[in-house]
Amino acid sequence: MLRNLLVLVIAFLVFTKAANAQQTPQKFVQELDYLLYLPDGYAQDTVKKWPLIIFLHGSGERGNDLEKVKMHGPPMLAAAGKKFPFIIASPQAKPDGGWEQSELYRFLQSLKKQYRVDPDRVYLTGLSMGGFGTWDLAMKHPEEFAAIAPICGGGDIETAWRLRNMKVWVFHGAKDNVVPPRSSEMMVDAVKKYNPSVRFTLYPEANHNSWTVTYNNDSLYQWFLDQKRFTYKSIVPDPAILASYAGRYADHFKDTVNLFIKDGKLQGTDQSNNSFELKAASNTIFFVNENMPLDVRFDRTDKGQVKGFTLMAEKMVLFNRIK
Repeated sequence: MLRNLLVLVIAFLVFTKAANAQQTPQKFVQELDYLLYLPDGYAQDTVKKWPLIIFLHGSGERGNDLEKVKMHGPPMLAAAGKKFPFIIASPQAKPDGGWEQSELYRFLQSLKKQYRVDPDRVYLTGLSMGGFGTWDLAMKHPEEFAAIAPICGGGDIETAWRLRNMKVWVFHGAKDNVVPPRSSEMMVDAVKKYNPSVRFTLYPEANHNSWTVTYNNDSLYQWFLDQKRFTYKSIVPDPAILASYAGRYADHFKDTVNLFIKDGKLQGTDQSNNSFELKAASNTIFFVNENMPLDVRFDRTDKGQVKGFTLMAEKMVLFNRIK
Protein backbone atom coordinates (compact mmCIF):
# COMPACT_ATOMS: atom_id res chain seq x y z
CA MET A 1 0.00 0.00 0.00
CA LEU A 2 2.77 2.41 0.99
CA ARG A 3 4.80 1.44 -2.09
CA ASN A 4 1.84 2.14 -4.40
CA LEU A 5 1.35 5.52 -2.73
CA LEU A 6 5.03 6.40 -3.22
CA VAL A 7 4.80 5.43 -6.88
CA LEU A 8 1.81 7.73 -7.37
CA VAL A 9 3.59 10.64 -5.64
CA ILE A 10 6.77 10.16 -7.73
CA ALA A 11 4.73 9.89 -10.93
CA PHE A 12 2.90 13.12 -10.06
CA LEU A 13 6.16 14.95 -9.36
CA VAL A 14 7.67 13.75 -12.66
CA PHE A 15 4.56 14.82 -14.59
CA THR A 16 4.50 18.22 -12.89
CA LYS A 17 8.19 18.81 -13.62
CA ALA A 18 7.69 17.91 -17.28
CA ALA A 19 4.68 20.18 -17.56
CA ASN A 20 6.57 23.06 -15.96
CA ALA A 21 9.49 22.53 -18.34
CA GLN A 22 7.17 23.07 -21.30
CA GLN A 23 5.83 26.40 -20.07
CA THR A 24 6.78 29.52 -22.00
CA PRO A 25 5.94 33.13 -21.21
CA GLN A 26 3.01 34.52 -23.21
CA LYS A 27 0.89 37.66 -23.13
CA PHE A 28 -2.87 38.07 -23.46
CA VAL A 29 -3.91 41.48 -24.76
CA GLN A 30 -7.55 42.51 -24.85
CA GLU A 31 -8.30 45.18 -27.45
CA LEU A 32 -10.83 47.94 -27.04
CA ASP A 33 -11.03 50.50 -29.81
CA TYR A 34 -11.89 54.04 -28.80
CA LEU A 35 -11.98 57.63 -29.98
CA LEU A 36 -9.76 60.05 -28.10
CA TYR A 37 -10.25 63.79 -27.86
CA LEU A 38 -7.49 65.91 -26.32
CA PRO A 39 -8.32 69.52 -25.38
CA ASP A 40 -6.52 72.54 -26.75
CA GLY A 41 -3.34 73.12 -24.75
CA TYR A 42 -2.85 69.50 -23.78
CA ALA A 43 0.29 69.09 -25.89
CA GLN A 44 1.76 72.45 -24.88
CA ASP A 45 1.38 72.08 -21.10
CA THR A 46 3.13 68.86 -20.18
CA VAL A 47 2.45 69.20 -16.46
CA LYS A 48 -1.23 70.06 -16.18
CA LYS A 49 -3.69 67.28 -15.39
CA TRP A 50 -7.03 67.36 -17.18
CA PRO A 51 -10.55 66.23 -16.37
CA LEU A 52 -11.69 63.11 -18.22
CA ILE A 53 -15.09 62.17 -19.63
CA ILE A 54 -15.75 58.57 -20.59
CA PHE A 55 -18.68 58.33 -23.01
CA LEU A 56 -20.55 55.05 -23.54
CA HIS A 57 -22.58 54.81 -26.75
CA GLY A 58 -25.85 52.97 -27.32
CA SER A 59 -26.47 49.56 -28.89
CA GLY A 60 -26.77 50.98 -32.42
CA GLU A 61 -23.13 52.09 -32.45
CA ARG A 62 -21.58 48.72 -31.64
CA GLY A 63 -19.19 47.26 -34.20
CA ASN A 64 -15.72 47.61 -35.65
CA ASP A 65 -16.11 51.05 -37.22
CA LEU A 66 -15.26 53.93 -34.92
CA GLU A 67 -17.06 56.34 -37.24
CA LYS A 68 -20.30 54.95 -35.81
CA VAL A 69 -19.32 56.24 -32.35
CA LYS A 70 -19.47 59.78 -33.75
CA MET A 71 -23.21 59.51 -34.34
CA HIS A 72 -24.19 60.95 -30.95
CA GLY A 73 -22.98 62.73 -27.88
CA PRO A 74 -19.59 64.31 -27.21
CA PRO A 75 -17.83 62.41 -30.06
CA MET A 76 -20.31 63.85 -32.57
CA LEU A 77 -19.91 67.35 -31.18
CA ALA A 78 -16.11 67.08 -31.14
CA ALA A 79 -16.15 65.88 -34.75
CA ALA A 80 -18.22 68.93 -35.65
CA GLY A 81 -15.60 71.22 -34.12
CA LYS A 82 -16.90 71.85 -30.61
CA LYS A 83 -14.13 72.57 -28.10
CA PHE A 84 -14.15 70.81 -24.76
CA PRO A 85 -11.97 71.43 -21.69
CA PHE A 86 -11.81 67.66 -21.11
CA ILE A 87 -10.02 64.60 -22.32
CA ILE A 88 -12.83 62.56 -23.86
CA ALA A 89 -12.51 58.81 -24.36
CA SER A 90 -15.29 57.06 -26.29
CA PRO A 91 -14.83 53.28 -26.51
CA GLN A 92 -16.72 51.04 -28.92
CA ALA A 93 -18.43 47.83 -27.83
CA LYS A 94 -18.01 44.71 -29.94
CA PRO A 95 -20.68 43.97 -32.61
CA ASP A 96 -22.63 41.51 -30.48
CA GLY A 97 -21.49 42.69 -27.07
CA GLY A 98 -22.50 45.10 -24.37
CA TRP A 99 -20.62 47.10 -21.79
CA GLU A 100 -18.62 44.91 -19.43
CA GLN A 101 -17.72 46.79 -16.28
CA SER A 102 -14.51 44.79 -15.72
CA GLU A 103 -13.28 45.68 -19.21
CA LEU A 104 -14.24 49.34 -18.77
CA TYR A 105 -12.46 49.45 -15.42
CA ARG A 106 -9.24 48.20 -17.02
CA PHE A 107 -9.77 50.72 -19.81
CA LEU A 108 -10.00 53.55 -17.28
CA GLN A 109 -6.81 52.44 -15.53
CA SER A 110 -5.03 52.41 -18.89
CA LEU A 111 -6.24 55.93 -19.68
CA LYS A 112 -4.93 57.23 -16.37
CA LYS A 113 -1.52 55.73 -17.11
CA GLN A 114 -1.30 56.93 -20.72
CA TYR A 115 -2.68 60.45 -20.38
CA ARG A 116 -2.45 63.28 -17.87
CA VAL A 117 -5.78 62.62 -16.20
CA ASP A 118 -6.82 64.41 -13.03
CA PRO A 119 -7.95 61.45 -10.88
CA ASP A 120 -10.27 63.71 -8.88
CA ARG A 121 -12.19 64.80 -11.99
CA VAL A 122 -13.16 61.66 -13.87
CA TYR A 123 -16.73 61.69 -15.23
CA LEU A 124 -18.89 58.99 -16.79
CA THR A 125 -21.87 59.32 -19.09
CA GLY A 126 -23.71 57.24 -21.66
CA LEU A 127 -26.98 56.81 -23.52
CA SER A 128 -29.41 53.87 -23.65
CA MET A 129 -27.14 50.80 -23.48
CA GLY A 130 -24.46 53.26 -22.38
CA GLY A 131 -26.82 54.62 -19.72
CA PHE A 132 -27.13 51.13 -18.28
CA GLY A 133 -23.34 50.77 -18.54
CA THR A 134 -22.86 54.06 -16.70
CA TRP A 135 -24.98 52.95 -13.76
CA ASP A 136 -23.30 49.55 -13.67
CA LEU A 137 -19.69 50.76 -13.74
CA ALA A 138 -20.28 53.58 -11.26
CA MET A 139 -21.93 51.27 -8.73
CA LYS A 140 -19.12 48.76 -9.04
CA HIS A 141 -16.33 51.35 -8.76
CA PRO A 142 -17.73 54.49 -7.07
CA GLU A 143 -14.24 55.38 -5.88
CA GLU A 144 -13.20 56.22 -9.45
CA PHE A 145 -15.72 58.88 -10.45
CA ALA A 146 -16.52 62.42 -9.43
CA ALA A 147 -19.90 62.45 -11.20
CA ILE A 148 -22.06 60.45 -13.60
CA ALA A 149 -24.79 61.36 -16.08
CA PRO A 150 -26.74 58.29 -17.27
CA ILE A 151 -29.23 58.98 -20.08
CA CYS A 152 -32.31 56.76 -20.69
CA GLY A 153 -30.76 53.88 -18.81
CA GLY A 154 -31.38 51.85 -15.68
CA GLY A 155 -29.68 49.59 -13.21
CA ASP A 156 -29.81 47.42 -10.12
CA ILE A 157 -31.69 49.29 -7.40
CA GLU A 158 -30.33 46.87 -4.80
CA THR A 159 -26.82 48.28 -5.20
CA ALA A 160 -27.80 51.93 -5.72
CA TRP A 161 -26.67 52.68 -2.15
CA ARG A 162 -23.07 52.49 -3.39
CA LEU A 163 -23.67 55.88 -5.04
CA ARG A 164 -24.38 57.53 -1.68
CA ASN A 165 -21.43 59.92 -2.12
CA MET A 166 -21.63 60.32 -5.92
CA LYS A 167 -22.84 63.38 -7.81
CA VAL A 168 -25.54 62.04 -10.13
CA TRP A 169 -27.62 63.75 -12.83
CA VAL A 170 -30.09 61.49 -14.63
CA PHE A 171 -31.91 62.21 -17.91
CA HIS A 172 -34.85 60.49 -19.62
CA GLY A 173 -37.65 61.19 -22.07
CA ALA A 174 -41.19 60.93 -20.67
CA LYS A 175 -42.42 59.36 -23.95
CA ASP A 176 -39.58 56.84 -24.27
CA ASN A 177 -41.09 53.59 -25.62
CA VAL A 178 -37.74 51.73 -25.79
CA VAL A 179 -36.45 52.14 -22.23
CA PRO A 180 -39.39 53.11 -19.99
CA PRO A 181 -38.85 56.26 -17.90
CA ARG A 182 -39.59 54.10 -14.88
CA SER A 183 -36.13 52.55 -15.33
CA SER A 184 -34.50 55.87 -14.45
CA GLU A 185 -37.14 56.81 -11.89
CA MET A 186 -36.52 53.62 -9.90
CA MET A 187 -32.79 54.25 -9.84
CA VAL A 188 -33.25 57.88 -8.80
CA ASP A 189 -35.61 56.86 -5.99
CA ALA A 190 -33.17 54.18 -4.81
CA VAL A 191 -30.17 56.53 -4.81
CA LYS A 192 -32.11 59.33 -3.10
CA LYS A 193 -32.57 57.19 0.00
CA TYR A 194 -28.85 57.60 0.63
CA ASN A 195 -27.97 60.60 -1.53
CA PRO A 196 -30.53 63.43 -1.59
CA SER A 197 -28.41 65.49 -4.02
CA VAL A 198 -29.22 63.30 -7.05
CA ARG A 199 -30.78 65.28 -9.93
CA PHE A 200 -33.36 64.02 -12.41
CA THR A 201 -34.39 65.73 -15.65
CA LEU A 202 -37.47 64.21 -17.33
CA TYR A 203 -38.18 65.78 -20.73
CA PRO A 204 -42.01 65.88 -21.09
CA GLU A 205 -42.07 65.55 -24.91
CA ALA A 206 -38.91 63.53 -25.57
CA ASN A 207 -38.99 59.93 -26.74
CA HIS A 208 -36.00 57.56 -26.57
CA ASN A 209 -33.71 60.24 -27.95
CA SER A 210 -33.27 62.30 -24.83
CA TRP A 211 -29.53 62.54 -25.40
CA THR A 212 -29.35 65.16 -28.17
CA VAL A 213 -30.85 67.92 -26.03
CA THR A 214 -28.79 66.76 -23.04
CA TYR A 215 -25.40 66.75 -24.74
CA ASN A 216 -26.16 70.02 -26.55
CA ASN A 217 -26.63 71.74 -23.20
CA ASP A 218 -23.40 73.31 -21.96
CA SER A 219 -24.73 73.31 -18.40
CA LEU A 220 -24.05 69.56 -18.26
CA TYR A 221 -20.35 70.07 -18.93
CA GLN A 222 -20.15 72.95 -16.46
CA TRP A 223 -21.84 70.75 -13.88
CA PHE A 224 -19.23 68.07 -14.53
CA LEU A 225 -16.42 70.57 -14.04
CA ASP A 226 -17.91 71.70 -10.73
CA GLN A 227 -17.65 68.18 -9.28
CA LYS A 228 -14.65 66.53 -7.66
CA ARG A 229 -14.26 62.97 -6.47
CA PHE A 230 -15.65 62.47 -3.01
CA THR A 231 -13.28 61.91 -0.11
CA TYR A 232 -14.23 61.68 3.53
CA LYS A 233 -13.36 64.68 5.70
CA SER A 234 -12.71 64.05 9.38
CA ILE A 235 -14.24 66.15 12.16
CA VAL A 236 -14.00 66.17 15.94
CA PRO A 237 -17.21 64.48 17.09
CA ASP A 238 -19.21 65.25 20.21
CA PRO A 239 -17.42 63.32 23.02
CA ALA A 240 -20.70 62.24 24.63
CA ILE A 241 -22.07 60.92 21.33
CA LEU A 242 -18.76 59.19 20.64
CA ALA A 243 -18.84 57.48 24.03
CA SER A 244 -22.36 56.18 23.38
CA TYR A 245 -21.05 54.02 20.54
CA ALA A 246 -18.73 52.01 22.77
CA GLY A 247 -19.93 48.44 23.13
CA ARG A 248 -20.14 45.04 21.49
CA TYR A 249 -21.90 44.39 18.18
CA ALA A 250 -22.68 41.32 16.05
CA ASP A 251 -24.03 40.67 12.54
CA HIS A 252 -26.30 37.80 11.47
CA PHE A 253 -23.21 35.67 10.73
CA LYS A 254 -22.34 36.01 14.44
CA ASP A 255 -19.22 37.99 13.55
CA THR A 256 -18.54 40.37 16.42
CA VAL A 257 -16.92 43.80 16.78
CA ASN A 258 -15.94 45.50 20.01
CA LEU A 259 -15.84 49.31 19.92
CA PHE A 260 -14.18 51.42 22.59
CA ILE A 261 -12.81 54.90 23.19
CA LYS A 262 -9.03 55.37 23.36
CA ASP A 263 -7.23 58.71 23.36
CA GLY A 264 -10.52 60.41 22.47
CA LYS A 265 -10.97 58.27 19.35
CA LEU A 266 -13.36 55.49 18.43
CA GLN A 267 -11.40 52.31 17.97
CA GLY A 268 -12.29 48.68 17.68
CA THR A 269 -11.26 45.06 17.40
CA ASP A 270 -12.92 42.22 15.55
CA GLN A 271 -13.19 38.59 16.65
CA SER A 272 -9.76 37.88 15.12
CA ASN A 273 -8.35 40.65 17.34
CA ASN A 274 -7.58 42.89 14.36
CA SER A 275 -7.61 46.52 15.49
CA PHE A 276 -8.82 49.57 13.58
CA GLU A 277 -9.75 53.22 14.09
CA LEU A 278 -13.03 54.78 12.98
CA LYS A 279 -12.64 58.43 12.03
CA ALA A 280 -15.67 60.69 12.30
CA ALA A 281 -17.12 62.27 9.16
CA SER A 282 -20.09 63.38 11.27
CA ASN A 283 -21.59 62.41 14.61
CA THR A 284 -23.20 59.37 12.97
CA ILE A 285 -20.92 58.45 10.03
CA PHE A 286 -17.40 57.10 10.48
CA PHE A 287 -14.76 55.94 8.01
CA VAL A 288 -11.43 54.10 7.90
CA ASN A 289 -9.73 55.60 4.82
CA GLU A 290 -10.77 58.89 3.22
CA ASN A 291 -10.38 57.48 -0.30
CA MET A 292 -12.21 54.18 0.19
CA PRO A 293 -15.99 53.84 -0.37
CA LEU A 294 -16.48 52.28 3.05
CA ASP A 295 -18.13 53.79 6.07
CA VAL A 296 -19.98 52.90 9.25
CA ARG A 297 -23.36 54.53 9.97
CA PHE A 298 -24.82 54.32 13.47
CA ASP A 299 -28.55 53.99 14.13
CA ARG A 300 -30.57 54.83 17.22
CA THR A 301 -33.95 53.78 18.53
CA ASP A 302 -36.82 56.24 18.90
CA LYS A 303 -35.69 56.67 22.50
CA GLY A 304 -32.20 57.67 21.41
CA GLN A 305 -30.39 54.48 22.32
CA VAL A 306 -27.74 53.17 19.94
CA LYS A 307 -29.17 50.00 18.39
CA GLY A 308 -26.37 49.18 15.97
CA PHE A 309 -24.55 50.26 12.86
CA THR A 310 -24.56 49.53 9.15
CA LEU A 311 -21.28 48.72 7.45
CA MET A 312 -21.41 50.28 3.96
CA ALA A 313 -18.76 48.41 1.99
CA GLU A 314 -18.89 46.03 -0.98
CA LYS A 315 -22.01 44.67 0.70
CA MET A 316 -24.26 46.35 3.21
CA VAL A 317 -24.06 44.53 6.56
CA LEU A 318 -26.06 45.34 9.68
CA PHE A 319 -24.46 44.96 13.11
CA ASN A 320 -26.78 44.94 16.13
CA ARG A 321 -25.69 45.97 19.58
CA ILE A 322 -25.29 43.10 22.02
CA LYS A 323 -26.93 44.01 25.29
